[in-house]
Amino acid sequence: MDSGAYFPVHIAWIDALARIALSILLALSIGVERFVHKKPVDFRPFVIISLSSCGLGLLVMELPFTSSDSNLSIDPAKVISGVMSGIGFLGAGALFREGDIVKGAGSAASIWSAGAIGLICGMGFFWLAGLVALGIILLFLLSRRFVETDAYTARLNQEDEDKVDR
Repeated sequence: MDSGAYFPVHIAWIDALARIALSILLALSIGVERFVHKKPVDFRPFVIISLSSCGLGLLVMELPFTSSDSNLSIDPAKVISGVMSGIGFLGAGALFREGDIVKGAGSAASIWSAGAIGLICGMGFFWLAGLVALGIILLFLLSRRFVETDAYTARLNQEDEDKVDR
């Protein structure tokens, strides 16, 4: 009788703890990378956002077991959408302008991804959460030489000077 609808699965305490622990570790790994490279957001918001998102993911899975209302219906897609929209608002706070240059986009995007990683862990897809976190960390590490070189900084400074001269 699989109608394609969402069928809740009760989660054992040990599974919930594993999901929470992984959401913390993966978000911490992204946050520490940002912190070590002196980015505008340190590691704490990443962990807080991921942990909270994981908790909401677990809640979506567990809520049907706590209610005696047989008509209770939870749509995980709506929860995911709401959480990610809210985290997008938080990520916007990491953006700032310096002249015509917008900075903090990497931190803003990684804040949003910390929420996604938390939700993914909460829903139990550890392999996917790990791949997402690994991909983000690799992107930051491999792209660093392209965005933080003296030539890049000199080009930005030259563009600023050219605009002043006009």
